[in-house]
Amino acid sequence: MTLTLKRAPTLVAAALSLFLSLFVALPALSQEVSPEHLALARQYIDLTDQSALYESAVAQAGAKTYRQLLPQNPEIADALNEAITTVVKAYADKKGDLYDQIARVYATVFNEQELKDIVAFYSSPTGTKLAKANAELNPTIKRVVDIFTVNLNSEFFARVRAELKAKGIDT
Repeated sequence: MTLTLKRAPTLVAAALSLFLSLFVALPALSQEVSPEHLALARQYIDLTDQSALYESAVAQAGAKTYRQLLPQNPEIADALNEAITTVVKAYADKKGDLYDQIARVYATVFNEQELKDIVAFYSSPTGTKLAKANAELNPTIKRVVDIFTVNLNSEFFARVRAELKAKGIDT
């Protein structure tokens, strides 16, 4: 089984962030939204899904299952590949379920006119370029933020210690 998971850490983080956002938004999800409103939100999701979040999550699950089962049963490698391929195919048509749930989150945050404006922008050449660029740049941006965070934590800690030392407190 060959899976390309170059962007897996970023996608997993995005999926986790999305899941947590969805969990936090559960009270808002109970709001009724019109089918038209929901359709606009779903259109936005479809226009901006440049990183194939769903497909990557399914591939991650397949790879994780493979890594978990193969070491214990190396003799079943071919059967395991077949089983994972079958299950991946079974999930192929379920992307809409996840994206509909995500669309509901957006529909509770943005009104219909705002979603019309958002969809119009992401339907434009500039919006399409932005969606594609975001998908390609997110891993690099994540690395920049990770490095910034490491440096910030060290610097922040040192500055707090300096402030305490200025008050005569040694730490």
